[in-house]
Amino acid sequence: MNMTQPHSFVTLGEAMAMFVAKTPGQLADIEDFHRSLAGAEVNVAIGMARLGFEASYISKVGKDSFGGFIRKAISKENICNDWISESASHATGFMLKSNVTDGSDPKVEYFRRNSAASTLSAADIDASLFKTGAHLHLTGIAAAVSVPMRDAAKHALELAKKQGCSVSFDTNLRPSLWSDQATMVATINEFAFASDIVLPGIEEGKILTGSNQPEIIADFYLQQGVKAVIVKLGSDGAYFKTSSDESGTAAGFPVTKVVDTVGAGDSFAVGIISALLDGKTIAQAARRGNLLGSLTVQVRGDSEALPTRAHLNSLEKNQLEKE
Repeated sequence: MNMTQPHSFVTLGEAMAMFVAKTPGQLADIEDFHRSLAGAEVNVAIGMARLGFEASYISKVGKDSFGGFIRKAISKENICNDWISESASHATGFMLKSNVTDGSDPKVEYFRRNSAASTLSAADIDASLFKTGAHLHLTGIAAAVSVPMRDAAKHALELAKKQGCSVSFDTNLRPSLWSDQATMVATINEFAFASDIVLPGIEEGKILTGSNQPEIIADFYLQQGVKAVIVKLGSDGAYFKTSSDESGTAAGFPVTKVVDTVGAGDSFAVGIISALLDGKTIAQAARRGNLLGSLTVQVRGDSEALPTRAHLNSLEKNQLEKE
């Protein structure tokens, strides 16, 4: 499955200020935190921008210091923030993340209910973003944050498809943001069916399709018209299958020490999307996704390990030489 490099990359979602504990322990006991930028979609935008793609991010922040921080952080990554609007009546969301040393998932607490981003709506989506050749990336988080943001994501999807843009969808399940599992499954699958590329995790696939077999999960979406499905298998790598019946498993990259698992799936998405837009094969895309995911779990932070184009070229060249 090959795709032509687009003029632009577009995504939407909720960016938050993230405070990461500097030392291990219960969040209630931590006094010192490091502030950084967080949000699944903005992580992907950062990764794409670092690889030289023209990236635009659609969101909404409050007229507060967190909102100012997010705008500056996004601009620093060379992401267009012209489509980040402000809410005068809602605050910017933020989150706390614990510091773990045993490779387990850190504890995360969100403060995002009724946030500025939750008021993002279809009216905030500008059709001019979806020029022919652009790529749209959506996630299940944007679909879960609020009904208005879900409508915004649907509108963006409709505009993108109308212009013939390619669309990727990371299922990114967040059950705590949904009223019930049935609604979550139905809504997430609706977005997935309308996308070209679907990126479920193996456990997410079981919830969404009823099977924990990678090929059955892939077939579930391919039968609905999806062009490619890449199932994340954690340390075991990724399984891929396309509508042209190309399939296989891309091995994961061994990691000596897992530092922080948060953001690995977003880095995986950067690898998949960038490789396909670079004209790589689906197998090469899965391999790059695994590579970027492995980089992220080795550092503390969601996007800190995402490489520049020069760094990625060096990493992939070294890998080819090893193989």
